[in-house]
Amino acid sequence: MPTNDLLFRKDAYARISEAMVLGHTEQGGLILDRTLFYATGGGQPGDSGQLLWDDGQCTIATTVKGEDGAAVLVPQEGGTLPAEGAKVTQVLDWDRRYGHMRIHTALHLLSVVIPLKVTGGSISADKGRLDFNMPEAPQDKQALQDRLQALIDRDLEVTEDWITGAELDANPQLVKTMSVSPPRGAGQVRLVRIGSGDAQIDLQPCGGTHVKRTGEIGGIRLGKVEKKGKQNRRVYLHLES
Repeated sequence: MPTNDLLFRKDAYARISEAMVLGHTEQGGLILDRTLFYATGGGQPGDSGQLLWDDGQCTIATTVKGEDGAAVLVPQEGGTLPAEGAKVTQVLDWDRRYGHMRIHTALHLLSVVIPLKVTGGSISADKGRLDFNMPEAPQDKQALQDRLQALIDRDLEVTEDWITGAELDANPQLVKTMSVSPPRGAGQVRLVRIGSGDAQIDLQPCGGTHVKRTGEIGGIRLGKVEKKGKQNRRVYLHLES
């Protein structure tokens, strides 16, 4: 299966881009030479949107990972598909993606105010959740919410670095997740940093898309805390603005 240039890695804010169709998968998916669309992974859903070409268009329902890490665009059933070699215009469902970005960065901050191992997580456009290795529920959820909102309101910069798999193995404390292994593409691991220098508050492996500054998250609310087994608690987070 051919691979593609993952444009969202270079600019998570890009909304429209030209591309060429490299091929179709046996399941009816499309592989482009370059893609804005993030493929499902790490709790973050695959992107959706539109493909436009000279004599047609189709709706992209989601995006998944194919062989060798290629992003495969999955059209809605029944639509006409562009031919291999066709030049297309990708139009991202930006509102949905931007919600994912805001929630994803907020969940990284949630793992700062609840400094426990993460056992699972999920993201949607207006809410998300993390599962923690937390035998007892938080005693003061409002205090946690206030601390989280205070971090968001500091408008900290969100940046990335890359390290080798060997460097990650030598620094296991960077990995907060117990159930999901960090993505290791071509021997490199992407780190997402929140804050910088003395103001750095978080650094962890992540392949997802994030906002540039925490202030973009806006207002949040911590929802219910569910018991998920003897050692686990699920904490929900909602965007309020």
